[in-house]
Amino acid sequence: MKTLFEKIAAREIPAQIVFEDDLVLAIRDIQPQAPTHILIFPKQPVPRIAEATPDDHKLLGHLLLKAAEVAEKAGLKKSGYRLVINNGADGGESVPHLHCHILGGRHLAWPPG
Repeated sequence: MKTLFEKIAAREIPAQIVFEDDLVLAIRDIQPQAPTHILIFPKQPVPRIAEATPDDHKLLGHLLLKAAEVAEKAGLKKSGYRLVINNGADGGESVPHLHCHILGGRHLAWPPG
């Protein structure tokens, strides 16, 4: 069974794509929690960060570097932004496919949630 993000990558479900390369896809979140809320995820499904393996290290590094690039292109570099990766139910994970939230455009309080 494909995850939601696999279906988006396969263009089976529409999404507002803001960045794509061979390894990752970035889309606007349909329930934004900040003025800018973008999700970036690997096209190759990794269920969650806790299940990533040493073989995934290049993919994970690429994901984070591209998240920073997407944030900059979204105009968030100067004011700042937050990257969030949820893991498991208590961590707020709702889709079992590793993804990173790029949040910005307003002051983000700490601690979150």
